[in-house]
Amino acid sequence: MTDEKTSSGHRERLRARLLAGGGDGFHDYELLEYLLALAIPRRDTKPLAKQLLDEFGTLAALIAASPEALQRIDGLGDGAAAAIKFVEAVMLRSLRTKALDRPVLSGWQALTDYLHAALAHRTTEQFRVIFLNNRNVMIRDELMGEGTVNAAPVYPREIIKRALDLGAAGMILVHNHPSGDPSPSRDDIQMTRAVIDAGRHLGLSVHDHVIIGIGGHVSMKAQGLI
Repeated sequence: MTDEKTSSGHRERLRARLLAGGGDGFHDYELLEYLLALAIPRRDTKPLAKQLLDEFGTLAALIAASPEALQRIDGLGDGAAAAIKFVEAVMLRSLRTKALDRPVLSGWQALTDYLHAALAHRTTEQFRVIFLNNRNVMIRDELMGEGTVNAAPVYPREIIKRALDLGAAGMILVHNHPSGDPSPSRDDIQMTRAVIDAGRHLGLSVHDHVIIGIGGHVSMKAQGLI
């Protein structure tokens, strides 16, 4: 009972600090500790929080981890894993709204912030297409291919077909490099040019192809590759 009262008092102090001054004054493990306490209320969650950060390296990598990876950690049940994934969902929804509910080409930093949060820490490659209307406002942000640690299947014909189905006027191609290095490969460049060529005859513009890595991103347009 004494340990439970001690934990309860500690959480009350964390909550008071957060409400009074925001999250900037907290260590990552303290933020995670309180989140875990909401899902595991009768346990001291500080050791588990520190264990998770040791395992995944950073708070961002932890939040982006798959449910399967989270559930492999001893002591982290379904409820706590779901709490972490709900945090990710809220964060991505907020960033996505900020980035994409306006002309994306005029809010490039917000777009890359969203893409980095969504893709940088993934352990497998994912290829997405942001379909735009004629005012460069997003119609759809859609997963078009998911694969291994170094490849995702991409079919230019399927991308163009989907753009026509949606009535899109333009596209931004996006994928991540789980290696962390966002430098485009020869295959990346060839595939991008194939999509551009296929779309040109149908009035579809490819505004850019953005590659995301842990340390940053590369814009093929900015690099003069397209």
